[in-house]
Amino acid sequence: MRKLLPLLTTTPHAGGRSALTCRYRCGDACFHEVPNTSDNEYAGDVIARALSRRSMMRAAAAVTVATAAGGAVLGAAAPGAHAAPGTAAGSAAPTAGKALGARGLRFTPVAPNTADRVTVPNGYTHEVVIRWGEPILRGAPAFDPERQTARAQAGQFGYNNDFLSLLPLRGEPGRQVLVANHEYTDEVLMFRGYDPQNPTREQVEIAWAAHGLSVVVVQEEHRTGRLTPVRRHPLNRRLTATSVFEMTGPAAGSPLLRTSADPTGRRVLGTLNNCAGGTTPWGTTLHGEENFNQYFANGSSATDKRYGLGSGATERKWERFDRRFDAGQEPNESHRFGWVVELDPYDPDSTPRKRTALGRFKHEAAQPRLTADGRPVVYMGDDERFDYFYKFVSSKRMMKGDSRRAREHNLTLLDEGTLYVAKLTGDSPQDVDGTGRLPNDGEFDGSGQWIPLATGNVSHVPGMTADEVYVFTRLAGDKVGATKMDRPEDVEPSPRTGRVYVALTNNSNRGKPGQPGADEANPRNLNKHGQVLELAEHWDDPASDGFAWRLFLVAGDPDDPATYFAGYPKEKVSPISCPDNVAFDPHGNLWISTDGNALGSHDGLFGVATHGERRGELKQFLTVPTGAETCGPIIQNRRVLVAVQHPGEVDGASVEKPASTWPDGPGRIVRPSVVVVYREDGRPIGV
Repeated sequence: MRKLLPLLTTTPHAGGRSALTCRYRCGDACFHEVPNTSDNEYAGDVIARALSRRSMMRAAAAVTVATAAGGAVLGAAAPGAHAAPGTAAGSAAPTAGKALGARGLRFTPVAPNTADRVTVPNGYTHEVVIRWGEPILRGAPAFDPERQTARAQAGQFGYNNDFLSLLPLRGEPGRQVLVANHEYTDEVLMFRGYDPQNPTREQVEIAWAAHGLSVVVVQEEHRTGRLTPVRRHPLNRRLTATSVFEMTGPAAGSPLLRTSADPTGRRVLGTLNNCAGGTTPWGTTLHGEENFNQYFANGSSATDKRYGLGSGATERKWERFDRRFDAGQEPNESHRFGWVVELDPYDPDSTPRKRTALGRFKHEAAQPRLTADGRPVVYMGDDERFDYFYKFVSSKRMMKGDSRRAREHNLTLLDEGTLYVAKLTGDSPQDVDGTGRLPNDGEFDGSGQWIPLATGNVSHVPGMTADEVYVFTRLAGDKVGATKMDRPEDVEPSPRTGRVYVALTNNSNRGKPGQPGADEANPRNLNKHGQVLELAEHWDDPASDGFAWRLFLVAGDPDDPATYFAGYPKEKVSPISCPDNVAFDPHGNLWISTDGNALGSHDGLFGVATHGERRGELKQFLTVPTGAETCGPIIQNRRVLVAVQHPGEVDGASVEKPASTWPDGPGRIVRPSVVVVYREDGRPIGV
C-alpha cells in the first residue's frame, strides 16, 4: 500500500495555490463571500425528495451514445458492483497482462515531483515554442524586460498563456495557426521594483497590452513534432485590453451594456481574463472571459455582488488610469465582460465578437459540437464555487465549405438560439454522506434536465427580461433552481462518442456551515481535489432537454478511499488533484490538466482511457515548473502542446527574488511559455 501523498500545508488557500496566484488571477475570490447566496434548491434537497431513478435509468435505452462499436447505454452497474461504466457488471476486471496501457497512453507515467522544470516520460523530449515577450508583429522589438514598453508589448506574445488552438493553414505546407489566450498579468513578476500600491501608468499600459489574445503562425518540422514561430507573418495578430470588440446577439445594444464612451452598447474596448476556450467546426476560436470582476473597483449593486465585484480598490489599480474600470463612475462597463469571444484567426482585419446569446458569467471554456442537422451546441462552465454549467443550442445550421458566403453565414451561428442551464438529480441520495464513499449501487450517477433561460428576445425566466437573462445569467440560474456545482470549468464533448465531460476543480466550501452540503454530483464536503462528470444527452441528441450523468473520476490520491477512477483498479493509476482543462486525443482518450494540485506535487497533464477494458486507467504525462499551472492542452498524433502558465508564482516571489528559473535558467526573468512535447524517435504519441 502506497503512503498517502502529503497535503500542502504552507498556505490556507484552496487546493495547492499560492496567495500570489489568488491575488493576481482571480482577485482572492476564495477569500470573499460565495457570490451565490440564492435560496434556490440545493441539489441535495432535490434528490432527497426524489424517488429512486434506477428503474428510470435502466429503462432509458433511449439514452444512448454512439460509439465506435455501435451503441452503449450510460447506465449503472448492478448494486454492489464496481464495474467500469460501459462495461457489463460482473465482467472480468482489466487484465494486468497488457502492461503497455490503452492505445495513446503507452508511456511510462511521470512520477509526482516538485522539480523546477517540465518533466516528460522517458523517450520523449520537449521544447519551448514561444515565450512571453517574443516579437510576433512587424516592427516589434526583441524582448527586454528592463526596457519594456506598452507599444513593444502590443507587438509581442502576451503574458500567462492559457487556452491554445492549432488550426490548419492552407497553401503553406507544414504551417499551422496557433491561437493563445493571455489570462492575466503578474505585475510583481514582470516589473523590477514593482510597488503594488502605486503602479505607474507605463506599467498599467504594459499590463493592458499583455492581456488578450495572440495569433501566430508556426512551422512544424516533419521529422519530429517541433514547432517554430513564423515571426511577422501576415496572419500574426495581438488583441489586447484596448483593442476594439463588437457586441453581437440578442443583448447587443441593450441599455444594460451602454456606457458614456459607448452609448450604442455595441462597441467594447478589450477582452479580459481569457481562460480556456474552444475551436469551432467552421474554423474560428472561442475565448472565455473568466475572472473579469477583479478589474473593476467600487462595485455596489446587488448584481455587482453576485458577480464578485469588490466594493473598494482593485489589486492592479487600473481605475486610477481609466474611469471605465470604476464601477462607481461607469456601472455598466463590467457588464461588457464575462462573455464568450469569437475570433476569426484567418482574417487579421476582422473585429472579434462577444456573443451575448451565450450568456454572461465566469466563462472557463466553450467547446461546440454539431447536432445531426448541423446546428452548433456549445457547452460552458461557470468557474465559481456553487455555480452552474450551461449549454447553448443554435437555431441555425452550419454551412459547409470555405466560400465567402459560408464563412459570413457561419459567423452568425452563435447569435441565435436557446441558452440552457443544467439541473441534476442523483440516484442514491440516501447513500451520500459527504465522505466520497461510493453509493451501494457502485457509482455516483443520475439524470439531468436542461432548463431553458432565453431564446432570442424571449425570456423563459419569470420576472426577468431577455436582456436581463443574458447580462445577469447567474441570477437567471438562481431563479430556475439550477444545480450548484464544485467550480465547473472546462466542458468538452468527445468527438468519438458524444459523451460530454465536465471538469469540476474543487470546492473547499462545500459542507461548511451555511453552505450546501454534499450531493451525488458533488459527493465530498470540503472538496480539495475535484471530480470529472460524464454525461450523455438523451438519444445522443445535443439539442435534447435531458441527459444521464455519472462521475467518471473522483480525484485525489488513489490510496484515499474517497477516490474513484471509473472502476479501474486504483493501484494502477497516477494520483491527480484539481482537474481544470480537458481535451481529447485521436484515440478517444481524455487528457486532463490540473490547477492547484493539493497533493504536494507540481501540476501536470494526465491521460485517461474513456472506453474499453482500460476505461479509467489514468497516467501522468508531464509536470510543470515551480508555481506553474498546466493549461491549454492540445494532443495531436505526434505532439502534445501545453501552456505553462504563471511559473514562479509563489508567495514572496518577485523579479528580484524569483522562485523559479524556468525556462531560461538563473539570471533570466521567469517567462510563461508554450511548450511542445514529442517522441525522440518521431513516432506517434503513446502508441
